[in-house]
Amino acid sequence: MKTSTDELLVFVSVIDSGSITAAAEKLGQTVSGVSRALTRLEKKLDTALVRRTTRRLQLTEEGEGFLQRARAILDAMEEAEESVARKRRRPSGRLRVDAASPFMLHCIAPHMTAFSELYPEIRLELTSNERIVDLLEQKVDIAIRIGALQDSTLHARALGSSRLRVVASPAYLAAHGEPKAVDALREHRLIGFTAPEHLNRWPLRERGARSSASSGRLGRDGRDGGKPEPLKIEPSITASSGETLRQLALSGWGIACLADFMIAADIRDGRLVPILGHALFDERQPVAAVYYQSASLAGRVQCFLDFIASRVQL
Repeated sequence: MKTSTDELLVFVSVIDSGSITAAAEKLGQTVSGVSRALTRLEKKLDTALVRRTTRRLQLTEEGEGFLQRARAILDAMEEAEESVARKRRRPSGRLRVDAASPFMLHCIAPHMTAFSELYPEIRLELTSNERIVDLLEQKVDIAIRIGALQDSTLHARALGSSRLRVVASPAYLAAHGEPKAVDALREHRLIGFTAPEHLNRWPLRERGARSSASSGRLGRDGRDGGKPEPLKIEPSITASSGETLRQLALSGWGIACLADFMIAADIRDGRLVPILGHALFDERQPVAAVYYQSASLAGRVQCFLDFIASRVQL
C-alpha cells in the first residue's frame, strides 16, 4: 500500500506539535485516530519513525530523513493548489504602478489594453517619476527601477537589462556631420541629464583624450579597474527625463546616449542613427520591479509582474 498525503500530514503535525494529543487538536481529529494513522504509516514503510516515551516523542534516524521528504511533498502540493486557486480567482482592486516616463511610455502603456482584457477587475493607476520614489509614502504598489538597486528591504523581480547607445537624427548628422572618433564629440552639441550625474557618463572608449580641465568639453571618469572607464560629457542642454532627451534627439537638436528600450523602434525605422559603434562598450542598465510583500496585494502584484515580464523583452 502506498503512503497517503493524510498520513504524511499527521506525521509532520505530530513532530511539529510535539505530541500526538497536540497534533490531534491541531488537525481536528481524535487522539486514537492520529495514533492509528502514525502506526499505519510506519507499517507501510516497515520502519519506526518515532520513539514513543511517556514524556515525549523522538525521531529515529529514518524518521529524520523521512520528515524532510514529507515536508517537501506537502509544500509542493500546497504550492500547486495555490497556483490553481490563483488562476481560478479573479484578482481585483487597485494596483498603483510607478516608472520613469520613458519606461512607462515605451514598455508599460502599450500593453495595458491587453492587461485590462485579462484582468478587468484590477484598477490600474500609472504614475511617472524621474527620481526614485518611496513606495509607502507615495502609496505605490510596484515601482520599476532602472539601475542598481539600493533598498534591500524591498522584494525585487529582475525584468532584464537595456544597452546604452549613442544616437543622433539623420537631420542633425546631415547638418553637422557624423563624428568618427570620440574626440570629435567636442565639436558637437551633446544632450544630457540634469541629474543624476552618472547618467552623463557615456560608455565610450576614448584614446589619447585630454583631461576635462584642458578640453573644457569632455573629461574622464577617473575610476580604476578592469572595466572600461565611461566618458564624462558636458552637455550643451540638459533635461530631467529620458523621454525629453529622446525628443530633443529626434528633433535634430544634438547627440544623446539613451537606452535601447526607448529608442529601438527609432533606430529600426531610421528616425535615429547609432554612431561611434566602434568605440562603444557594452554598458547595460538593469531593470527590476520592486514591491513590498503584502498578502492583500499578492494576487494583483503577481499578475502584473508575470504579465509585464512576458511582454517586455529586454
